[in-house]
Amino acid sequence: MLRRILLASAGAVAVLGAARAAEPLPLPTPPPPIWTGFYAGANAGYTFGGSNDVDLLTGSVFFALSPDAVPVFGDSADQSGTRVLSANNSGFIGGGQAGYNYQFANLWVAGVETDIQGAGARASSRATGIVPDPAESAIAGFPVSAVSSLSAADAVDYLGTVRGRLGFLVTPSLLIFAGAGFAYGGVHQDISVSTTFPPTPLGLASAFGGFTNTRPGWTASGGLEWMFMPNWSAKLEYLYYDLGTTIFAAGVQTLSFTPLFPSILTELTTARTRWNGSIARAGLNYHFNWGAPPER
Repeated sequence: MLRRILLASAGAVAVLGAARAAEPLPLPTPPPPIWTGFYAGANAGYTFGGSNDVDLLTGSVFFALSPDAVPVFGDSADQSGTRVLSANNSGFIGGGQAGYNYQFANLWVAGVETDIQGAGARASSRATGIVPDPAESAIAGFPVSAVSSLSAADAVDYLGTVRGRLGFLVTPSLLIFAGAGFAYGGVHQDISVSTTFPPTPLGLASAFGGFTNTRPGWTASGGLEWMFMPNWSAKLEYLYYDLGTTIFAAGVQTLSFTPLFPSILTELTTARTRWNGSIARAGLNYHFNWGAPPER
C-alpha cells in the first residue's frame, strides 16, 4: 500500500512539473523611455503668412514760381499712390533643432530648444490707383488725373528660435508640450512706384526701394512628441512667430515741368509691413541620453 501511495505522489509531481514547464515564461518589462538628456534632429513643414499686408503712403510736395516770381508751395497726400497691398508670406520651411530635456516628478519634462530653418516664404502684389489731381489741373488749365502703379515683393528667408519648453507625459512615451521664447529672422522687401498725369505726357520717373534685415521678435509653440524607440522620437508642432513691424522710405519721384511757369513736383513713398506668421511642421529627434540618470 505504501509503495502505491509513493508511486502515485511521484506521478502527480511529475505531471504538475510538466504542466508548469509548458507555461510560457513571463517577458521582462522594458524600462520606461529616458527623456532626460540632450537631443538633436531635423524638421520640415509649411509656413503661413499672418498680417503681412504692405501699407504704402505717398506724400507729394509741389513748388512753383508764379508769373510775378513769387514762390508757391503746396503739399498733399497723393491718394493714387496710397494703397494697402495684400502680401501674405507663405511657403516651405525646413531645418534642424537641438535641445536638452529634464524629467521630474515622473510625469513632467522641462527643457530648452533652439532651432534654425531656411524658409521659402514669398509674396508679391501689384495695384494701380487713379484719382483727379487738382494741383496739376490748376497749373495745366484742364482736368488732370494722377495714375500710380505700385508693386511690392517681400520674403522671410530664414527663421530661428530659442524656446523654453514644458511638457506632460500622457503615457511614458507620449509627451504633450508648450513653449515660448525668442525668435529672429531674415527678411527683405522691394517696392516700386511710378506716377503719370494723363492726358498730359508728363510723368514722374519710377522710384525703387528695398531693404534686407535681420529682425528680432518672439514665438510661442505647442505640440506632441512620441518616443517610438529607446533613442528616437517624432513630433508634430505648431509655432507662431512675430518679428515686429518695419517702416522704410520706398523711393522719391521728382518732375520738373513748365506749362505756365517753372515748377517741381516731388513725391515720397513709405512702406509699412508687419512680419508675422504660423508654422506647422513635423520633426525627428535622436536622444543621446547624455546627462541622463543611469538605467535601473
